[in-house]
Amino acid sequence: QVQLVESGGGSVQAGGSLRLSCVASGFTETRYRYRLAWFRQAPGKEREGVASIGGDEITAYADSVKGRFTISKDNPRNTLYLQMNDLNPEDTAMYYCAAARTSGWATTSLSESAYLFWGQGTQVTVSS
Repeated sequence: QVQLVESGGGSVQAGGSLRLSCVASGFTETRYRYRLAWFRQAPGKEREGVASIGGDEITAYADSVKGRFTISKDNPRNTLYLQMNDLNPEDTAMYYCAAARTSGWATTSLSESAYLFWGQGTQVTVSS
């Protein structure tokens, strides 16, 4: 029943910024906590974890985006964000949000196998 819907993608020039949002619905079981993340996949490349956030605002980032991207969440609004600054053409990809349910404390993870719920993706294109 969990659904994730991304938005905020678009086309920007190198050096620009975008903020992605992911709105979740269907989290009807209040006993569970969630691990959340953003992934991306460029044409011809493997899907890679970009950023993850756990249960106490603990975050993890791929080396390629550290210092440029910031992941955050707004629990009352069931919304996950990815602020992307200083974008470059290598950031061009389809971006997906992902969630994993846990009955305990949610740790961060950038591994695909750690997530069960996925959004449909939003395209980010950065021109040089």
